[in-house]
Amino acid sequence: MIDWPKIEQVFLDMDGTLLDLYFDNHFWLEFVPQCYARDNDLPLQQARQILQARYEAVQGRMQWYCVDHWTQELGLDIADLKREMSHLIRLHPHVIEFLDALADSGRQRILITNAHQKSLALKMEKTALQGHFEHIVCAHDYGVPKEEKAFWQKLNQQLPFDPASSLFVDDSEAVLYSARDYGFGWLLGISQPDSKGPARHYQDFEAMDDFAQIMPIQPWQASTPKISP
Repeated sequence: MIDWPKIEQVFLDMDGTLLDLYFDNHFWLEFVPQCYARDNDLPLQQARQILQARYEAVQGRMQWYCVDHWTQELGLDIADLKREMSHLIRLHPHVIEFLDALADSGRQRILITNAHQKSLALKMEKTALQGHFEHIVCAHDYGVPKEEKAFWQKLNQQLPFDPASSLFVDDSEAVLYSARDYGFGWLLGISQPDSKGPARHYQDFEAMDDFAQIMPIQPWQASTPKISP
């Protein structure tokens, strides 16, 4: 799946990749509609329909990921509501082991996320992931999401890297296509971003079930000759 001796740095998405997407799905599809229905005196099903239309109108754009946008749009304090449900924030299996193995192998670990700064801060607080990366990049600081070429151009200006010698893991096929167009040599999807949801199938990318499947080899392992029996 991965030729580790050819990879110099690893870029990782957050929600659905390192973190279980169940939190976000439950928050936006269950909890927010309940709060919106309550505050606007609406039947829950009607609230779901209203919100679904608003979600779809901005999906894949910066507004979709913006806590401040939804706070203003829905009249709900989204940051406070996320904190209320933050007990559901969970890491996928073997994430810490994988990040530690990357550090041991001497490769840079870069987190790149479309999540809003407020969501990012909450998730770092709950998972203690911050110390496991050399760099953490929030698309809101660039004003463009990972789905757009401009994101990768801005990223490379801030942190110069060779995409051909880089691995990128993300649960969004649209983002993976964007990274492929930018020249990434190694791309992987996540088979089940939401631990309670269905498996995700990718048309043009390989996917993994668990980070234990792609643990990096150490530099000395790559150069050790095989011993014939």
